[in-house]
Amino acid sequence: MSVNTIDRLFLEELSDLYSAEHQLTKALPKLAKMATSNQLQTALEHHLRETEGHVQRLEQVFKAVGEKPSSKTCEGMKGILAEGESSVKSAEEGNLRDLAIVAGGNRVEHYEMAAYGTVRAYAERLGKSQIVELLEKTLQEEKAADKKLTECAVQVQSQLARAA
Repeated sequence: MSVNTIDRLFLEELSDLYSAEHQLTKALPKLAKMATSNQLQTALEHHLRETEGHVQRLEQVFKAVGEKPSSKTCEGMKGILAEGESSVKSAEEGNLRDLAIVAGGNRVEHYEMAAYGTVRAYAERLGKSQIVELLEKTLQEEKAADKKLTECAVQVQSQLARAA
């Protein structure tokens, strides 16, 4: 379908995010199992629950605009997850693997922050204040997840320094 209005672009971006969040609900449990840091495992498990909520929130947004939730494959997320998986699998188990998980997670969060910021701006432009609030809540959760991952990285790096 041709994207010839901001409404259509908004829906296309929502569909992309819907796919991205579904991909994450599959990836996060695997990453949590591979992590050795309890703090990192907890952060990933917490973000999985948030991500499931993001899916539900996107479904609310689709409903609010009178559309059924749909997802086209988010190729950006697919690529970020594939790159992260490769990096994680090549890292030695333990602290180095945890750092690889964090690095991939930070990439994911930055991608999502950009996407949610964009769709929130579109919703503002379209005068959809209820939707703006839903998207802003998710955006803030993505920022918090990014910060938590960075805190995990600092902890793991200090463990590496003590071991050296």
